[in-house]
Amino acid sequence: MRSGGARGFARLRPGDRVAVIAPSGPVHPDRLESGCTVLRDLGLDVVVAKHALDRVNLGTAEPVRDDWQRLAGTDADRAADLQAAWCDPRVRAVVCARGGYGATRILDHLDWAAMAEAAVTDRGPKLLHGSSDITALHAAFGERFGITTAFGPMPAGILADGAGDDHEASLASLRAAWFGSAPEAVGGTHALAPGRAEGPLTGGTLALLTAMLGTPYAPPPAAGRVVFLEDIAEAPYRIDRMLTQLLQAGWFDGAAGVVLGPWTDCGDPAEADAVVAGRLGPLGVPILAGVSAGHGPRQLTLELGARVRLDAGAGVLTLQAPAGGV
Repeated sequence: MRSGGARGFARLRPGDRVAVIAPSGPVHPDRLESGCTVLRDLGLDVVVAKHALDRVNLGTAEPVRDDWQRLAGTDADRAADLQAAWCDPRVRAVVCARGGYGATRILDHLDWAAMAEAAVTDRGPKLLHGSSDITALHAAFGERFGITTAFGPMPAGILADGAGDDHEASLASLRAAWFGSAPEAVGGTHALAPGRAEGPLTGGTLALLTAMLGTPYAPPPAAGRVVFLEDIAEAPYRIDRMLTQLLQAGWFDGAAGVVLGPWTDCGDPAEADAVVAGRLGPLGVPILAGVSAGHGPRQLTLELGARVRLDAGAGVLTLQAPAGGV
């Protein structure tokens, strides 16, 4: 991240245009439309990218097969949608439709100089929003543009479900982050290590952070930062292996604290806790577990790059006043 810290993204206003793109896995049309309706109900002007509903095989074979892994269009087309949306002066936010797999593949197809020039508007930095596989974009945008980004629920994901307490809580958190309501505390369920810490929030989905090590888009080291980690469908031994890789790479050196998501479908939660405590406990920093962000039925929005205050013993993560434009 650039010296001086990240600039907070400009908070949205009713009537602002947001572009919905699909930089990763294929999107179901009905779910995308349902999620876009939710965003329109927030008073936003929602446009969908040209290739958002495309489907191609993961490899080069044709025709497209539903029983094979697929992407939402070719790497070049997905990158073109992202770049066109980000560089469009009418667009205030770029929202990713869903995660899955494929965001890392488009990084080499982007004109980073052009995107850096478009990153800051008259109202402040643009907003990038998404989670899961979109961790790849969060890391690259945060480091290259020096801006904060929003890690939260996506239109073709939980936002498309449209009902229930978890949906309403997820939407309320997204609304507060996007439109600049007073920062609220985010609760965890238990501390793996007590203590307090402050610093910019970094991290995202563990598998993506690990996969980017050694690349030009690797997330910057966590020194002085509070690290957020979460994932889905990763066995405890795989969590252990990925944490070990990050530790051996020196990525955790100097980290101020750690915040953990719910480890959805990652086996026995107690075993996942034991793995994290065993691997990260020796860092001697506060560790708060069970924050409802990332994969799971309730997906709160976290502002990556923003300064946060962590009190693991009290089970609270607090976003400090956002520095974004208005």
